[in-house]
Amino acid sequence: MLKEVLGSIFKKPATNLYPAQKLDMPDKFRGKLKFYPERCIGCKMCMRDCPTNAITINKLAENKFEAVFDLSRCIYCAQCVDSCPKKALEPTKEVELAELDKNKLRVIFKAGDTGNSITKNDK
Repeated sequence: MLKEVLGSIFKKPATNLYPAQKLDMPDKFRGKLKFYPERCIGCKMCMRDCPTNAITINKLAENKFEAVFDLSRCIYCAQCVDSCPKKALEPTKEVELAELDKNKLRVIFKAGDTGNSITKNDK
């Protein structure tokens, strides 16, 4: 056993040095969802296909919709992304989603947002 311990002192670590070094996620990684309200037509296919009911699409006005994502329920399968006919949803490479308050995992994308800006519901 002493031979193994001494031998490992000079070896390079086999693990990533996370969080000191950020992870490079693969190209097709399915992380936090991004919503483009200007592309949404309100068909609600994403809502119907979501296996955990983590998405709600609300109509605000004629051709204006908002999306509410419950990230505490989302399993990041990207089924909603695949079923959206207008590509209003896309997965990102964002993986650091831990929160102490469950209410902060409810994300609202309002109509008029650019897709990058989000409002967290602090109720």
